[in-house]
Amino acid sequence: MAPSCTYASASCPPLSYRRLPAAELVLKTHDLIFAGRAHLQAAKEISYDKRNVVFAPYGSYWRNMRKLCTLELLSNFRINQFQPMRRAEIEVFVGSLRRAAGKRETVDISARISALIGDMTCLMVFGRKFADGDLDEKGFKAVIGETLQVAALPNIADFFPFMAALDLQGLTRRMKELSKTFDGFLERIIDDHIENKQEKKHAQDFVDTMMTIMESGEAGFEFDRRHVKAVLLDMLIAGMDTSSAVVEWTLSELIRHPKAMKKLQQELEQVVGMDQIVEESHLDRLEYLDMVVKETFRLHPAVPILIHQSLEDCIVDQFHVPKGSRLIVNVWSIGKDPNVWREPQKFLPERFIGSNIDLRGQDFQLIPFGSGRRGCPGLQLGLTVVRLVVAQLVHCFDWELPDGMVASELDMAEHFGLVTCRDNHLLAVPTYRLLK
Repeated sequence: MAPSCTYASASCPPLSYRRLPAAELVLKTHDLIFAGRAHLQAAKEISYDKRNVVFAPYGSYWRNMRKLCTLELLSNFRINQFQPMRRAEIEVFVGSLRRAAGKRETVDISARISALIGDMTCLMVFGRKFADGDLDEKGFKAVIGETLQVAALPNIADFFPFMAALDLQGLTRRMKELSKTFDGFLERIIDDHIENKQEKKHAQDFVDTMMTIMESGEAGFEFDRRHVKAVLLDMLIAGMDTSSAVVEWTLSELIRHPKAMKKLQQELEQVVGMDQIVEESHLDRLEYLDMVVKETFRLHPAVPILIHQSLEDCIVDQFHVPKGSRLIVNVWSIGKDPNVWREPQKFLPERFIGSNIDLRGQDFQLIPFGSGRRGCPGLQLGLTVVRLVVAQLVHCFDWELPDGMVASELDMAEHFGLVTCRDNHLLAVPTYRLLK
């Protein structure tokens, strides 16, 4: 069993924790002490020298930037503003799958989910959708995937900073190239928003909001185009890859467990009816859907590890942790700990019946969005998108595997990185279920 927490520093060997209380000690009891972020070469290159929320060091700048993002971009009011857009994109998505169902086509559902969530993210952040080649000839998904892959690779320079200039693995060069690609793309978008500012007739997107704050000078801290681009890149990468991965895993598990699929479909029939798609107003009444999503997050957390750094010396679980130590909370391992979960390898949404465990970081056996000061500020948006897309896929369609494959044969191999996604795309044949 993998350890739930590990830490290391230049002056002491790595130590591992296999008990759940260690995670609570780090993320709650000593939350402030472990609110730091390690200096990583990848973070420096891809986040405009750590001007974003994810990698910024703990301090007044990070607090102000997180507050700005939470209030201006990720509040319930802002999330609800984009509800009509999400509904329109869902209708197009369901329509395309319905046409495929009519032809009995095998669908690359991984690619379809990625495209849907990518389009919704771009509309919210940039105010428009982009063709796959608009970012780079490799395509949106490929460039973001490469960024996450390179950022997840162990970099010698992160452990021996004096060797950074040598770039022995070529990782810094690759990150610089990716950063240049993103920067050119974001510069074009910002320039386009400035040129067309007077013609805007729709709800403000994230670029509009960030530029308004920058131009007003009312942020209360240094805030220029570099900061705008850093935040936009945060939103783009976090919004696209993590949500897509969770939706893929959820549908994969439901296909492998037809009883759970049927139970969720029955709940959707009762709450929504068979003559319409699922609306966001239905989500709070779908209790079994919540259980299914929680169970997916337990088995397949989108972000498998949480990396923190100590801001001062402290004692954790009887071990002395020096200032500057990097500590890893292994979310993936906690979700499969037999001391915490009954039959942890099984997909059992019913384990959450009568349970008060939620996903907001207060229950440390299930922390897919992190916890404490460094918890994910986009939790509500992420949950809304995941539940909405999963609900449509299950309510509108029955699913079967291609070429006579049985559910038990579905490949569930994981590809580990900063985001844990399926190693191979999910392919399935849809059958339309609704009456209209």
